[in-house]
Amino acid sequence: MTIDTKAYGPLELAEKQLVRFPEGLYGFEQHTEFGLLDAHRPPFYWLQSTHDREVAFILVNPYLFRSDYVLDIAAEDLEQIGSPEEDDILVFAILTIPAEGEVTANLQGPLVINRAQRIGKQSISLDPRWKTKHEIASEMTRTD
Repeated sequence: MTIDTKAYGPLELAEKQLVRFPEGLYGFEQHTEFGLLDAHRPPFYWLQSTHDREVAFILVNPYLFRSDYVLDIAAEDLEQIGSPEEDDILVFAILTIPAEGEVTANLQGPLVINRAQRIGKQSISLDPRWKTKHEIASEMTRTD
């Protein structure tokens, strides 16, 4: 499938790079199919709508900068993506990168993807420690 991407222009995607979000993402409910791409800048990924080049998100694995992060979501959320085995679960946080100010990650609304079935959901963390705008710059450089 060829999609027009915001960052890279037209790209050919393999079926394994496509992820369905049946309910969309919060604020983008009408966008239900995305390509999950390597952003060519580790540790980041690019989530691109297959139908609108202007709808794209930069993602990061929250465990890379918060070793104490625990995926604490409703059991129904996992059921909605096929109740995957732990090894088949991918977890990402959406980043906000403003022109000025701190880069933040949405740890309260993680993206949870069943890697085997390529189906995902934006969940709400049940852990009150995590915020929608968690500053990460200092945590990306610190050592535990």
